[in-house]
Amino acid sequence: MRAMVLAAGRGERMRPLSDVTPKPLLQVGGKSLIQRHLEALAAVGIHEVMINLAWKGEQIRAALGDGSGCGVHLTYSDEGPQALETGGGIHRALPWLGERFLVISADIWSDFPLSNCLSLPMGSDVAHFVVVPNPDYHRRGDFGLSDGRMTLQGELLTYANIGCFHADFFAACAPGRFPLAPLMFDWIRAGRVSGELYTGGWCNVGTPDQLATLDRQLCAASQPQPVT
Repeated sequence: MRAMVLAAGRGERMRPLSDVTPKPLLQVGGKSLIQRHLEALAAVGIHEVMINLAWKGEQIRAALGDGSGCGVHLTYSDEGPQALETGGGIHRALPWLGERFLVISADIWSDFPLSNCLSLPMGSDVAHFVVVPNPDYHRRGDFGLSDGRMTLQGELLTYANIGCFHADFFAACAPGRFPLAPLMFDWIRAGRVSGELYTGGWCNVGTPDQLATLDRQLCAASQPQPVT
């Protein structure tokens, strides 16, 4: 399986930090957000990774190079000065990604076990989404989950920005700039998306305050515990 890490966004809510540094390169606990993703992918045996680039993409390419420092081999999809949004960016990469692939947003942190995605019996499903309990800043949620199936009813949970996709998810799409969310809702409505709830560590790192809070937490967790 191959993977794509979405890293082309402008990071408006992360300004002024993202005016200088693309959000995926911002550090928490001594490592950049995107480095953590690449190392996690390598740890479960996913070594072929695509990164899409737009805002200050040259910095990401310069920092990561061919990916060997993180245990992966990187391929870049340069979208130019204006990002293609999530849907358009993935669609552009489909010839490289193949039939089935993993997609993670660079601006999250999680200890979700990515190995869960390697042996999913997707059958006729076109996607599998990971959802998390709603954080305080997104109480309305995104999708429901019932017996391992994504729904649009009941208690809504938050999409974790981690998903396994089949190329058929984009079968009706044309090249260009478009968001992913409408397709997600359409396929859930069609009953073709499975899912799972993850209650472990997860954070959508959207603002400087969220970045600083996560940095403190990870730094504290890495400190040696006193012997009692």
